[in-house]
Amino acid sequence: MEQEKDYFEVECMVRNSFWNVYRPGAFEHYIVHNLRDDESILKNLSYVIESDDRIIGHINYSVGFIDYGGERIDAVILGPVAIHEDFQNQGLGSRLIDYTLNLVKNEGIPFVLVVGDENYYHRFGFVSASKYGLYLEGTDTGDECPFFMIKLFDEFESGDNIGIFHNPDVFDVNPEDVDEFDKKFEYRKKEVLDGQLEEL
Repeated sequence: MEQEKDYFEVECMVRNSFWNVYRPGAFEHYIVHNLRDDESILKNLSYVIESDDRIIGHINYSVGFIDYGGERIDAVILGPVAIHEDFQNQGLGSRLIDYTLNLVKNEGIPFVLVVGDENYYHRFGFVSASKYGLYLEGTDTGDECPFFMIKLFDEFESGDNIGIFHNPDVFDVNPEDVDEFDKKFEYRKKEVLDGQLEEL
């Protein structure tokens, strides 16, 4: 389980593992930082992987909500999850996800949501959340949204209404705030690369 002494090392590792991957720079480390003091975080599910006294993996879970047009229910979402640049593609991310999903199940949490690569998360039993009438805030309802997924541990009754999932507020970041936060870390150049979700 993550300890307070791990915080800055975790943030450095998360920042480096996401840098220039989905966008120029990264903001996942800023989310991780802000989640720790946010009421949405499930601290008992924040875990790290260590190797030779350094942190090489980290995972968070937090609680957002699904809006069914007036009725709201809590919903747990996985992420961010990160593996150190030097240890990727060795199965460590899978081990971390499998381990913590088992903890989630044992706590009686009925389902977990995730936003990510469907080709990766299908191996853990995640399926498109649209199958259950659930959509990520900001996406078109009625269309398949393959990168927004759900894993069920119990029966899920979606009913007739469409549900819109809202991440915890800390996931909505201001790029200027991230730039200010980044001054704590070693300088890295932001680059616009093919395959990123957005540009500068």
